[in-house]
Amino acid sequence: MSPTAARITAVDTFDIRFLTSRELDGSDAMNPDPDYSAAYLVLRTDAADGLEGHGFTFTIGRGNDVQVAAIEALRGHVVGRAVDEVCDDPGSVFHALISDSQLRWLGPEKGVMHMAIGAVVNAVWDMAAKRAGKPLWRLLAEAEPEWLVRQIDFRYITDALTPQEALELLRRGKEGAAERTGRLLAQGYPAYTTSPGWLGYSDDKLTRLAVQAVADGFRQIKLKVGADLADDVRRCRAARSAVGPDIRIAVDANQRWNVDEAITWTRALAAFEPYWIEEPTSPDDVLGHAAIREAVAPVKVATGEHVQNRIVFKQLLQAGAIDVLQIDAARVGGVNENLAILLLAAKFGVPVCPHAGGVGLCELVQHLSMFDFVALSGTTDDRVIEYVDHLHEHFLDPVVISEGHYTAPTAPGFSAAMRPGSLAQYTFPGGAFWAADLDRKKGHAA
Repeated sequence: MSPTAARITAVDTFDIRFLTSRELDGSDAMNPDPDYSAAYLVLRTDAADGLEGHGFTFTIGRGNDVQVAAIEALRGHVVGRAVDEVCDDPGSVFHALISDSQLRWLGPEKGVMHMAIGAVVNAVWDMAAKRAGKPLWRLLAEAEPEWLVRQIDFRYITDALTPQEALELLRRGKEGAAERTGRLLAQGYPAYTTSPGWLGYSDDKLTRLAVQAVADGFRQIKLKVGADLADDVRRCRAARSAVGPDIRIAVDANQRWNVDEAITWTRALAAFEPYWIEEPTSPDDVLGHAAIREAVAPVKVATGEHVQNRIVFKQLLQAGAIDVLQIDAARVGGVNENLAILLLAAKFGVPVCPHAGGVGLCELVQHLSMFDFVALSGTTDDRVIEYVDHLHEHFLDPVVISEGHYTAPTAPGFSAAMRPGSLAQYTFPGGAFWAADLDRKKGHAA
């Protein structure tokens, strides 16, 4: 390697927060007052092309500073690395970060530290896709299966998925990939929306937004449930009346219930034909999900946005505990670990319907589902990506929804870069928005 080769020179971090709790956007039974936030980073280099890598992980307010500190703890593993090497093999960064034994002790491979690793790894992929001149979904879909397999850590999952099985799945996925790429570019990827269903919304607002969602082309909406059964019955009745019998309604308890409560509550809502019950109990309770699934069928069981790593996903699949697997682009160890999870889902034949919303999660996860369609599962049957109409205006390459479908991104990268003005305005606590908010509070106190 040449001593003059371009290198990563800095990892700049930002604590970005939006005061979404004031309008109850994002509210649910477990999280009544979220302030959507991003622990955000930029990988800077001395390369002549000036390309950067952007990444982040999502939080809901307090503790975002802790998440930023975790990202900063990884700086030494990244600064000084050769740009060509990390872009040619993002897995080298992933493997190095999850193998730091002292930091690994804080997990292992879960929690704040693992989310920080995911943010850094995703920033590497953003830079790699930009340097390749492709959107990430296309970089992945056009990659050689052997290279993709090398990106994955198979430790702890070979009892469910071996490297050879993964290679065979990816080779099979190449068949017809060009035709599916054309179809994706022409038609997009199916979406569903949670925008009508936040728990803090009035029935009138729920009804108005549900009707609008159908008019906008969505064939599935989602409601938050779990705080009060009588309220949930009333809200589900209003939603079903608003959208009619042919639109799917999913419900999401955000981990609120014990296993027996989940079964009783879901059965009580069964009259409104919920398509799935999401996060009915602790995301770590594999056997609990299996018991719920057996008891509430034909209502499907979905989970995954808080599942911490590929190992727990493996167990959920092995136990037959879920009907729908929900990846999150920023909860696990970035693209590399999500590749493993997508392959596990393909092996077990379970559809993937990603979690999104938040800050930038729609922007990220669309790429993973589109790769899955083009070069792995080969289908969008019973597969939808969550869409929430929040905060997209802060991104340079925001998602585009048309007739209830995600339009395939064409700009190079992972769609992760936020607008510089938004970074300046919403960095906590010194950004322009937060400084003005502090002045308002002082004025009210006076």
